Amino acid sequence: MDLPELSEFVPHRTEDDASFEGMTVPGLRAEFFRRPEGDRVASVGRYSLGDQELLLAWGYVDEEHCRHNAVRDRAGGWHPAVAGCPQVELIREGPAVVGLAVQASTGDWIRALHH
Repeated sequence: MDLPELSEFVPHRTEDDASFEGMTVPGLRAEFFRRPEGDRVASVGRYSLGDQELLLAWGYVDEEHCRHNAVRDRAGGWHPAVAGCPQVELIREGPAVVGLAVQASTGDWIRALHH
């Protein structure tokens, strides 16, 4: 499965200090891109923490959940894309959210902390 080519999409909106599971994640940047595909609108979300790109999730705006996702590997490439939404966990220090861990298709957890 190929990753979406973001140059074929139009920027839609950006959220800094974006939320996950109702909790604000300091430093999490969520960028959303769209393009028409027939009578539907395709959407891609690109998530990064600081300067570390973490995740792409994509599908259609009329669907409740992601169709596919791919997680960035530690070497700067991408793990293979998989169907569905990514498995993401908040990283906490006490009650404070300090980062995210995202599970790649290989089963590895990629962690990113806010600096």
